[in-house]
Amino acid sequence: MDKLRILYVSSEINPFLETSDVAAYVRQLPADMQDRGAEIRILVPRFGLINERKNRLHEVVRLSGINITVGDEEKALVIKVASIPNAKLQVYFIDNEDYFHRKSVFFDKKNKFYDDNDERAIFFCKGVLETVKKLGWAPDIVHCNDWMTALIPMYLKTTYRNDPMFKDTKSVFTVYNNAFSDKFDADLLEKAKAMDVSDEALAHLRSADFEGFIKLGCAYADAIVKVDEEFGEGLNKLLNESPKRVDIVDEDDNLSEQYYNLYNDLVGQE
Repeated sequence: MDKLRILYVSSEINPFLETSDVAAYVRQLPADMQDRGAEIRILVPRFGLINERKNRLHEVVRLSGINITVGDEEKALVIKVASIPNAKLQVYFIDNEDYFHRKSVFFDKKNKFYDDNDERAIFFCKGVLETVKKLGWAPDIVHCNDWMTALIPMYLKTTYRNDPMFKDTKSVFTVYNNAFSDKFDADLLEKAKAMDVSDEALAHLRSADFEGFIKLGCAYADAIVKVDEEFGEGLNKLLNESPKRVDIVDEDDNLSEQYYNLYNDLVGQE
């Protein structure tokens, strides 16, 4: 049997950046899957808090140079790479000077939500899929983590559904309690559009908030994992009633086995 190919997508990963539990989760799980024989790729944004010199990031010229459309604008995609110390894992960083060179993640020094966080998420999600295409590496599983990755399952089912690189790809969406109360701009749907993406496909984003992103990811992912019970009533109802929800219990040493079985079950689906 061929090696299982798993792409992990996240807003953060240890040891490069940690603002929530996502960073540790996405650090350990790929390592565990690699130990089980899977082939791994990891993509995260290159937020300005990540010190390039200290972490030995360097640009991958052959993967850079793509322009990513966000609304009516095109933004240059730069890809950088670094290795996780003491692990045989590389991390690819999605970078753009306009979106990721500020010295904070989603809030400025006055704790104000960045006006372009929606654009940064859209650029990141589109950039991930275009980078994978340029790598020429067809993933069996794309495991998306947290709200910033929520557009990827939708793009896989629309824009990229007939792309040979993704025609057999299944997606997993893990939901974390990293909610925020801030709203995005009213033109969010227009910015998020891409080929074969209709207003109806983006309907969950009409609320232009955190819940909208989560609902969109859940609507299009092939499996949903909930890692925290501390959600609002609306999201709890959505997650608890979803037929795609998979319970992964973090209580013992078989956590990686549960995920490995989930991935293989998805790949085995017709």
